[in-house]
Amino acid sequence: MKLRYTAAWVGMTAAAMVVTSACGSQGTKTASDAVDKAVDRTGTIMAALSRATDRTEQLGSAQVRMTTDTGSGRPVTADGTYSWGHGYAFDVEMDTAAAQMQTLQDSPTTRMLFVDGAYYYDVDPQPSGPLAGKEWMKVDSSAVFGKSGADALSSAGGGSPSASMKSLKYASDVDDLGEEKVDGRSTTHYRAVIDQNDMGRLKKAYTDEDTLFDSMTGGSDSITMDVWVGAEDLPVRITQNFGVMKVTMDFEKFGATKDVTAPPAAQTGDLTDAVKAAGSQAG
Repeated sequence: MKLRYTAAWVGMTAAAMVVTSACGSQGTKTASDAVDKAVDRTGTIMAALSRATDRTEQLGSAQVRMTTDTGSGRPVTADGTYSWGHGYAFDVEMDTAAAQMQTLQDSPTTRMLFVDGAYYYDVDPQPSGPLAGKEWMKVDSSAVFGKSGADALSSAGGGSPSASMKSLKYASDVDDLGEEKVDGRSTTHYRAVIDQNDMGRLKKAYTDEDTLFDSMTGGSDSITMDVWVGAEDLPVRITQNFGVMKVTMDFEKFGATKDVTAPPAAQTGDLTDAVKAAGSQAG
């Protein structure tokens, strides 16, 4: 197994599976000021987005199809469960070839979990190395975002859809782009831009030049977020553009999803240090 190459791509897919939650870690006064400015400017838009945020938060989970395009090859698509009611977690199946993980998985899809701040990949047991005889590969989120960045993400909901919706109140610019059909559903399309200065603690996760995530996105001074809100004040689609990367989430249904649990430790090999090393060399 070419560990360095594999570790780099594992880190890339790990970063791609975290939707940005660009804010949420600043003080109460800053948040209040941002909301006041937004309401003064576009009260109707912010009220609609606030209702959608509250509904997303309340339901706590969703079935989602996610596509990540890094601009450097075939987009990575993943389908599955995302949960944020009791800590952020997901359980998805992603395209093995698009993620360039064929050296670890013969199946056309690879199962990937995120739970308790770590990523887990269902791989074929390897003949030697840290994955010898193991069915799962683990990568801690600190290997992708750095320790401070991972801590900031954790405190803000780990990059969940709910945390992403909450970040809208910090946007420096918001627009109502009108009614559109998405997957056959009637929606209203909103766009928001969140500047680097409004990212609070999470700026470390998205702008730190020493992380693997930064090397993948090419750096980011702002995040452009599009939200299509449909019936029952729920998002139908969210897209986020930062640096050269674009993440799209299509929501199939909300609520009533299964719990996500970490694999048994005895069946897991840890590649965190290898990914950190790959990230250092990429930078």
